[in-house]
Amino acid sequence: MGIHLTKIYTRQGDQGDTRLGDMTLVRKDHLRVNAYGEVDELNAAVGVVRLCDLPDGWDERLGMVQNDLFDVGADLAVPVDPEAEEGRLRIAGERVTWLEEWCDQVNSGLEPLTSFVLPGGTQAAAQLHVARTVCRRAERSVVMLADHEPTGAVGVNVIAYLNRLSDLLFILARGANKAAGTGDVLWVPGGGAAS
Repeated sequence: MGIHLTKIYTRQGDQGDTRLGDMTLVRKDHLRVNAYGEVDELNAAVGVVRLCDLPDGWDERLGMVQNDLFDVGADLAVPVDPEAEEGRLRIAGERVTWLEEWCDQVNSGLEPLTSFVLPGGTQAAAQLHVARTVCRRAERSVVMLADHEPTGAVGVNVIAYLNRLSDLLFILARGANKAAGTGDVLWVPGGGAAS
């Protein structure tokens, strides 16, 4: 797939319209545009995570996640059309399995949780939690799109990928705190009340 961008601004969207990957003209607040826009925001959040001090091998894998997220965005940018699916880029189920394997690998070295986790500890853990929450929002937007568009409007693996990625980001946040010797920052119910 060749991508050639010679001019970044086109003025075509100045009135609030944009084109989907199949060239359908829609408003910029369309559910589909919102969904892939939030996946783009998630990708940027993962990019910030990569600037942090991370355990060995995580930066390269997070780069692969970022590439996957572009695939997810491309998947969302073109509505599913059984008549015209040949050659369409869709996120593959194998990528969901890859996320699961990474989840299991990191989680196997963590202690069982005794409470909910607060988003903090190290800078890496805090940024991973920011990415996790953006991922959950993107997932909700994709579910909303799937619920309001015709059946099959969303690629079959998109929701599963985002769901598994948010799980992974949570596990990585715990793993980052463990690697730094910080450990989990646990919620203490009522612990924030003044005494």
